[in-house]
Amino acid sequence: MSYNIERFIKAQEYSYAEALKEIQNGHKESHWIWYIFPQLKQLGRSSTAQYYGIENLEEATEYLAHPILGFRLREICEALLSIDRNNPYQVMGGIDALKLRSSMTLFAEIEGYNSVFGKVLNKYYNGERDENTIRLLQENTEQ
Repeated sequence: MSYNIERFIKAQEYSYAEALKEIQNGHKESHWIWYIFPQLKQLGRSSTAQYYGIENLEEATEYLAHPILGFRLREICEALLSIDRNNPYQVMGGIDALKLRSSMTLFAEIEGYNSVFGKVLNKYYNGERDENTIRLLQENTEQ
């Protein structure tokens, strides 16, 4: 099955550079979390979160395999790792710190917990995965 991952390319076209700059400066300031650090669709409440939500592991794998999206996600995660603080709420803000954890759990389930995504979880969340993401992924595989 092919997914509409081009929606992420379009959304990032004018905002990715700013998002990366904000993270490199140590603090997220503008609104881009949904399409820079996507999470499972079932976790989103707003129409924006639903639109940019990832359906399942297959779509997340396609996202990571995309030459631009996969590169950018890894690049901005490396920027997160280079920040000298480890409090996700200070870096991302309250709600977005939760979304980051969900996103990192999703992508670490694909690439493993030794990947850059697992390293972000280790640094900011003491290695704790997002339980809702894990539960939803298990439910998706059981269907």
